[in-house]
Amino acid sequence: MTQPTRRLGLTVTAAIVIANMIGTGVFTSAGFQAAALHDPMTILACWVVGGVLALCGAAAYAELGSMMPHAGGEYVYLREAYHPVVGFMSGWVSLTAGFSAPIATASILFSIYLATLIPALQTAEPWVSGVVTVGPQQVISLALIGLITLLHTFDTKVGSSVQAVFTAAKVLLIVLLILGGLFLGDGNWSNLASQSGGLANIGTTAFATSLMYVSFAYSGWNAAAYIANEVERPERNLPRALLLGTGTVMVLYVLLNLVFLYAVPSSVLAGEGGGGPVIEVGDVAAKALFGSSAGKLVSSVIAIALVSSVSAMIMAGPRVYAAMAKDRALPQLLAQHNDRGVPVFAVIAQGVIASIFVLVGDLGSLIRFVGFTLAIFAALTVSAVFVLRARGHRAAYRTFGYPLTPVAFIALSAWIAYSQIRTQPKESLVVACVLAVGAALYTFVAHGKPPHGDQSLPPTARVVDDGDRS
Repeated sequence: MTQPTRRLGLTVTAAIVIANMIGTGVFTSAGFQAAALHDPMTILACWVVGGVLALCGAAAYAELGSMMPHAGGEYVYLREAYHPVVGFMSGWVSLTAGFSAPIATASILFSIYLATLIPALQTAEPWVSGVVTVGPQQVISLALIGLITLLHTFDTKVGSSVQAVFTAAKVLLIVLLILGGLFLGDGNWSNLASQSGGLANIGTTAFATSLMYVSFAYSGWNAAAYIANEVERPERNLPRALLLGTGTVMVLYVLLNLVFLYAVPSSVLAGEGGGGPVIEVGDVAAKALFGSSAGKLVSSVIAIALVSSVSAMIMAGPRVYAAMAKDRALPQLLAQHNDRGVPVFAVIAQGVIASIFVLVGDLGSLIRFVGFTLAIFAALTVSAVFVLRARGHRAAYRTFGYPLTPVAFIALSAWIAYSQIRTQPKESLVVACVLAVGAALYTFVAHGKPPHGDQSLPPTARVVDDGDRS
């Protein structure tokens, strides 16, 4: 079996973080936030709080990643800090919804935006069989998943290089949209005037629920942790990539939403005139700023962003499954790497699951499912910093602002989870059932099979810093 080599530098690793983060959420969630919060300044505050939350989480993950520079992310950290069943359940969530569902969501939205550029796709007849109906946009979604999956089964270096190009194009186009909107667009600063209670909405359940959608948009800040065993000098590059990528996206998100609110009143985004919250926020804002022809340009920008997001998630997710398979928690086939260091069967398995979600998934429920489970397992993972430090583990990188930084992350995540349970009890019960299934699978499939490999750390393990390396 060929093991992966450390060939990913700081730039590519940070690009993977940025690409994983910038996806569907930032272009679609402002309408839902406007409907819940009503006040534009509160909406912007929600994006700032979400960014600070992501930075706090990234700081803790950076310490864990430099402590255990292995593939697997939360699966490895939770297994070491608590119990193998907790790590298994986090990997189970990643396999079922953490990556596959967002890949499906991004690919479906890619097909929607592509259809706005090629109207013939909207009128094409679907293919109908006795079992399933497949429309032209679903075909496009499946094709995108298939092509990107094929790319990432070939070579880590090739896939990462393509990823870097996509990410650079995506960031450049978003920056141009921000600058063009603020300096050339026909917006109105009065749209930002305080409305309906103003910042008093902070602290309400509605704010916590909106923060969950924002957290979904920020999700991906932990992406570098999943490929830690392929990062050059991980004790140095992993923390820098996590913080650099997360900080960059936070600035872009806040400014992009400022442009959206500058372009269109929050009441319009909320759909107060009827029809419900606006989903295609970017398209509506661009038309208001530059005219109707700008809608196609924005759709092109978003389509590129979605391709990059699909690529980044297809690259990161299989590393979790391969790490689990190496521990005999999943079929051993998923742990096999090709001559170029790619876990081929794990990549293919993820592509198949994502394709199934395209055919049968409820995207709205899947987004809430991902946001809820992210809050739970990210909080557990950040808590692992306290647990592992208490056991004597040391890392070259130490979480900044400790212990306030991880405490703030845990508290806000708990608030998000509480609001979801209170407002969506049925969906929360579904999450509990999925976790119960994961625990049952561990009991019957993985329990009693000792993990092997070199991923575990002894209690006194220490990761060397730059000065210790020859």
